[in-house]
Amino acid sequence: MISSNKFKKKHTIKIPKSIKLLYCDKKNILTFIGSSQTKSLKLKVKIFLEPMLNLITVTNIPVSGASTTDFKNAKKVQGTTVAKIKQILTEITYTLYHKLNLVGVGYRVFPYESLDNQLYFKLGYSHLIYFNVPGDLNTHCQKFTKLFLYGNCSFDSLTQTAAQIRACKFPEPYKGKGILHDQETITLKKGKKI
Repeated sequence: MISSNKFKKKHTIKIPKSIKLLYCDKKNILTFIGSSQTKSLKLKVKIFLEPMLNLITVTNIPVSGASTTDFKNAKKVQGTTVAKIKQILTEITYTLYHKLNLVGVGYRVFPYESLDNQLYFKLGYSHLIYFNVPGDLNTHCQKFTKLFLYGNCSFDSLTQTAAQIRACKFPEPYKGKGILHDQETITLKKGKKI
């Protein structure tokens, strides 16, 4: 048996006491059970659990039945696995949110009253833009120019939804009008001088 002391500290993750772990060694699945949700992760490398210290150590040893390319890429997979475990711990522990600002004269966002999780935007076009928000996300419109997305969801789905909303009206480089992330600054270009 290999001791977990020989692996670097950056590959060791401290688990909060409020989160329970289940590990299936045969299928290589690690399950995180939080107060509000449960998430699982399929592992490609072996891990060591230290329940007394609430630690997980991710090794660079591929699981049995791995191909030769998995042996070559074991270091990369080790770092990716550490990042995924940290991301899942963040998603389970906290409520994630993202804030978008609408900058421009007449740019507004409104919740659609008859349908839940649907928004419509006025973005300077001749028509309204309707957007369906995924079911695991909640929205809150403040002052009709600020939009909050929040919920107990994955970080990927939250940022993907924010990017899709932002794609409705990218900020233009001359006046800076459009949909911006919170605390985003745009370097404006100078117009032509006559």
